[in-house]
Amino acid sequence: MLTQVSIFIIAIAFAVLVIYLIKTLKAAQGSLDKVTQTLQEVQKTVDELSYEVKQTVRHANDITADVDHKLKQVAPVMESVKNLGEVLSEVTLAAKQASTALMTRLQKSRSAASSTSGTEKAIKSTGLNRPLTATERTVQSYNATYGEPASKSAKNWLGYVDIAAGVWQKMRQ
Repeated sequence: MLTQVSIFIIAIAFAVLVIYLIKTLKAAQGSLDKVTQTLQEVQKTVDELSYEVKQTVRHANDITADVDHKLKQVAPVMESVKNLGEVLSEVTLAAKQASTALMTRLQKSRSAASSTSGTEKAIKSTGLNRPLTATERTVQSYNATYGEPASKSAKNWLGYVDIAAGVWQKMRQ
């Protein structure tokens, strides 16, 4: 009888163990179902996002290509602006050198001036038969104001400047 009671207790213990194992397995199955459901939702979200990311990357590539194309079109303009800046720098340097040379010549002519005033020389050199040109009037006005005689090289230089300004205006038009 002791063996029968022992077998009976073992059978009851086994039955209790099986019941707890069934409960544990059902809880695990519920958890796995929830995990499966969550993974399906995550997969669906990832699929949707991957489509949107692909569209965004395509759009960014299109924008990059467009910007690159426009930059290539603007490059010659920038090169022209650079060249224009260099030309203007050279023109400024040339004008500075010319004005320095003119001032040097005017200072030399001032020191070597004769006793006659610049106004008298201008009237004598031009004669009263013809009207004065704009350049001659400018030189005469300058000489009358500062008492400097009008040198022939200054008149020639101012004439060249006047011609250059006229050519520049025609080129701009």
